[in-house]
Amino acid sequence: MRVAMIGCGGMARGHARRMLELRDTNQIVVVCEPVPEMYDAFAKVFSDAGAPVPPNEPDLAKLLKDYADQLDVAFIITPHAYHFEQAKACLEAGLDTLLEKPMVITADEARRLIETRDRTGKLLVIAFNGSLSAQVRSTAKLLRAGEFGEIMTITASVWEGWQNDKIGHWKKDPVISGGGFMFDTGAHMMNTVSDLAGEDFVQVAAWLENRGDTVDLDGVVIGKLKSGALVTLTACGSTIKSIGSDVKIFCSKGIIRTGVWGEILEYQRFGEKNLTPVTLAATPGVWQQFLAVRNGEIDNPSPPEIGLRMAKLWDAIQLSAKQNGAVVRLDS
Repeated sequence: MRVAMIGCGGMARGHARRMLELRDTNQIVVVCEPVPEMYDAFAKVFSDAGAPVPPNEPDLAKLLKDYADQLDVAFIITPHAYHFEQAKACLEAGLDTLLEKPMVITADEARRLIETRDRTGKLLVIAFNGSLSAQVRSTAKLLRAGEFGEIMTITASVWEGWQNDKIGHWKKDPVISGGGFMFDTGAHMMNTVSDLAGEDFVQVAAWLENRGDTVDLDGVVIGKLKSGALVTLTACGSTIKSIGSDVKIFCSKGIIRTGVWGEILEYQRFGEKNLTPVTLAATPGVWQQFLAVRNGEIDNPSPPEIGLRMAKLWDAIQLSAKQNGAVVRLDS
């Protein structure tokens, strides 16, 4: 497996460390990083592991041209605003693509990226921990099969000491981040809820608070799904140094509790008094799951169709928040 890593920031370095453990099944041939300091830190990961340091080609178009016959896969880990153009270019270059979250900035970009995926016939997997987790995947299957009856309401929350932790970070620049806490850590919440719900939102009302910062820090969303189920989402990025989440799905035949990353799973079925922990086999890492999808061993657990559902929700949240919580109706 010959890989191009697009982006060499902290997240990319974390992925690279895990990929180096599987270097017998993959080779990072080249990277694309315009910031020299980022590339130097990335190169150190390889030298520390005693592995050859991949060369850097900062221009993606030149990389895709010069290495056209030396690559199979692209792994994109860059600021949010760059995802669409970079993923589109990689797919059109004939590369199966693993794309970090959030997939894109807008629903229009999501639709266009799905069209590119379909036109090129290449694989596109979105690296969302929730959709890739055994907890969310198994729960979504049970919900689709009607094991818990009808979904009545979903309530989800995510929190982090994000405001101070991201001072000076590109995530505080709305032009390249596409939003603040709700679109960064909160993207996990929006994606996991969209995945578990398995259907589109039809009405959304939302409030986002910047509290004097450059991007939103806190947010509350009230929504209605196509089936009539009601949803509340709460995000707080201005709290103390911490991080956590909670997702509860109240159904006609039971209750489910999980997290936005799939970090926990509890079920309470009809007739039971309490939520009971559910133990599942450990979920393989993002890269291992991408390989399994590419090898035909599993279906794509995080396709761009889920990313489109989340992008439509994010578009509606921003529109409603700009109108002080006015109800936004979404087209199907």
